[in-house]
Amino acid sequence: MNLTPRLKQILLIMLEEGKIISVQELASRIGVSKRTVQRELEYIESSLKPYHITYETKTGTGVWLSGSEEDKRQLLEELKETDSYDVSNREERRKRLILEILKDKGLKKLFYYSSQFQVSEATISTDLEAVEGWLNAQNLTISRKPGSGIEVNGTEESYRRAIRTFIEENIDTRMLRESYEKESREGSSAVYHNGMQHIINDDILKRVVNCIAGMENKRVMNLTESSYVGLVLHISIAMSRILKNEIMEQKEEWQEEMEGDEDYRLAQEIVKRLEEEFLVEIPQIETAYICLHIKGAKHQGIEWNGKKTIEVERKELLELVNEMINAYDSENAFTIKQDDEFIQGLLAHLQPTFVRLIHDMKISNPMLEDIKKSYPGIFEGSKRAAAVLEKWLGKPVPETEVGFLTIHFGAAQVRMEGKKENIRQVSVGIICASGIGISRLMLSKLDKIFKERIQMETYGQNDITPYVASKTDFFVSSINLKQTDGDVLLVNPLLNEEDIEKIRQKIFHYERVPKKEQEETMFTVQLEQVNILAMQIKTILRYMEVFKVSNDITFEELVIAVSEKMSPYSDRQVMIQDDIEAREKLGSQIFAEFGFALLHTRTKGVIRPSFHVCVTKDRKAFYDPYFKGINVVLVMLLPVDENVKVNSEILGYISSVLVEDYDFLTTIIGGEKEEIRSALSEHLRKFFNQYLSKIQ
Repeated sequence: MNLTPRLKQILLIMLEEGKIISVQELASRIGVSKRTVQRELEYIESSLKPYHITYETKTGTGVWLSGSEEDKRQLLEELKETDSYDVSNREERRKRLILEILKDKGLKKLFYYSSQFQVSEATISTDLEAVEGWLNAQNLTISRKPGSGIEVNGTEESYRRAIRTFIEENIDTRMLRESYEKESREGSSAVYHNGMQHIINDDILKRVVNCIAGMENKRVMNLTESSYVGLVLHISIAMSRILKNEIMEQKEEWQEEMEGDEDYRLAQEIVKRLEEEFLVEIPQIETAYICLHIKGAKHQGIEWNGKKTIEVERKELLELVNEMINAYDSENAFTIKQDDEFIQGLLAHLQPTFVRLIHDMKISNPMLEDIKKSYPGIFEGSKRAAAVLEKWLGKPVPETEVGFLTIHFGAAQVRMEGKKENIRQVSVGIICASGIGISRLMLSKLDKIFKERIQMETYGQNDITPYVASKTDFFVSSINLKQTDGDVLLVNPLLNEEDIEKIRQKIFHYERVPKKEQEETMFTVQLEQVNILAMQIKTILRYMEVFKVSNDITFEELVIAVSEKMSPYSDRQVMIQDDIEAREKLGSQIFAEFGFALLHTRTKGVIRPSFHVCVTKDRKAFYDPYFKGINVVLVMLLPVDENVKVNSEILGYISSVLVEDYDFLTTIIGGEKEEIRSALSEHLRKFFNQYLSKIQ
């Protein structure tokens, strides 16, 4: 097939989607610019002629492929059978070289690899030197035989460990979770398009998952998600190797020691199901390794019933934990030892840790570098505790394990410091462009996480006056602010785990410092604010409208329709359009996960705060892919005037209700104008009462 690797990627996505898709989404899926995709599409028509498929495009809608289902299926199969990697991408080429080595460990000439990757033998030789360090770390070595080629040497155990490591480093293992929750097309293609079908194909993976899930074993169901994924990976790799007649060596002394215990019986049950599923006889050594993996897995809880675990009694474990605590922080050891939550958590963590360390089983810790950087003191203390464990077991403790110990000791230290110090509630300001959209969504999420630890207010980017900054400990912002008096933390609008951790650290800091002095608010000012609030609520309810548009309307056309509803004057309509589109460029206001779009902005195009509802004529979803399947658009516009703070609070409250009250959103989507007005009135009445209670 005479196609560029990137064009192959584009065609694969278009064929698998089977519907109209925007060029921007294609660019996002591939990880390139929109312009790059457009350049590739310039050559698509001639490439598709032999397959009787035509390329279609419509401005403002997207692109798609037309042709019979049979022709599309044939093209898809040919694309999947061909390799679409970029030869010039050195990093990807070397990853694929490792994959090729792991696929087949036999003797190979350099010419074999050079023809596989379409590069010179000199380039392959350089690539081999580059990947040799990675292979050595997996206890695999490259031997060069003049005239014959190169050969990779290592035990079967090392090969399997290398395969596991490679998958963890190069595939998002969330596809495994998708696979065992439901057979998702995305999960299957994630395996195929990364070339993994050579070492562990998706059919084996799914059959293994079905075997394990079908057992409904409590011990398996009690595994943490990462341990469950690890078990699935281990067994899938083992089955792939067994089916190729690659068998583990029969020489492990520890195998006899574990036969007969609870974990070994569970491993035997798993093996029995696998033999029935794959119609093969599985060697006993494989049962032992599955048992070993189960013992090294993490469980969500721990129960003590007097039984021995790895030949260690509870009393001995507690003595070890006490020694580790002493090494971690001798000065505060007594206080830490009183923390039952920490003791039970560390005991549960240590049992699988023993198995991993004794049998040199590696564990990945993607958070390690962040832990070392964010908590250097706790990490150093945990290294001292790990040294105690190292001496006790006679086995080295790698930094990945120290990282997990840091999490346990860090949580204990936070609880200990919280008991020592005077903790106060922290004042947090949430900032977005207008103060009524993204900020309210962030507020709802933070409220669920931090609850009574913080008191929050939402603001637009122009609301941060010196007074606001003086009464706020720190701000969380989804946009870059040019100049602000105050401590501002820039975050992703969807608040990922890294953002939450940064916010947690800020809260931890401000909880322990004295509260800022706040100015006295005069009663007359409060009275005036209440009067303004009442008038603005009345205005929003009075002028609220519900209007309908065509299902096939585009986003740009919708913005025009909205502006025409908001104002009869053309100059003001242009202002509204420009401001809504400018706000959309800061971050999409379409929230498919909640089922609505929230077009909100501050604009000179309106003279009063407004809340309007826009639905399709048949109350069903918008057709344009840009809307992501939603069926209602909510419009909230703020005038540029002296009442911006009050207006922001009112519309911000409506935003939060949309997320928190499903019945309210249902009424908006399916109700008529007066029903929506009645529901809105009830919520604004509650908001007004809450406002009054704050100033009493």
